[in-house]
Amino acid sequence: MNNDEILDVVDSDDNVIGQLERSQVYARGLCFRVVNAFLVNDAHQVWIPRRSACKKLFPLCLDTSVGGHVMAGESYENAFFRELAEELNIDAAQVTYECVTKLNPADHRVSAHMYLYLIHTNETPAYNKNDFSESYWFDIDELLTLLYKGASAKGDLHELIKILRNFLSQSKYMPGRRAIQ
Repeated sequence: MNNDEILDVVDSDDNVIGQLERSQVYARGLCFRVVNAFLVNDAHQVWIPRRSACKKLFPLCLDTSVGGHVMAGESYENAFFRELAEELNIDAAQVTYECVTKLNPADHRVSAHMYLYLIHTNETPAYNKNDFSESYWFDIDELLTLLYKGASAKGDLHELIKILRNFLSQSKYMPGRRAIQ
């Protein structure tokens, strides 16, 4: 049985132009959609997990707090809710979150069309052990230093952490505020 996920294939403007199995999307280098999110606490530390050894892509690498593909016909927000539940066992209705930005591969150094979310929490999640092997709370500058020094990380983690740092430094982020886009 084939368990390959079906993804929307999108054009440079993020319009759906077709659907294909994930393996075919990657093999052909086509554009697709993903969601990523960071858990941030009151001290502006970010929770970063290490991917499990059984992951096809980037095994044992540092990763965003939450991330995954947007399935065919699924909205970005619904994909965020699904991934949050699957990877961290968190119900989106029980946490404070907001959409930080929408990114695209043409204008940013990211792998796909992407919505980036921020989740406010002071608790370490009960993460899915099939997805992650360990986790850390990092100060953002400490994490950037590790990444600059060559720590094994998922492809666009460095770019996403810089975007998060900029977002937090612009005083847009206030713990406890819920802004949904």
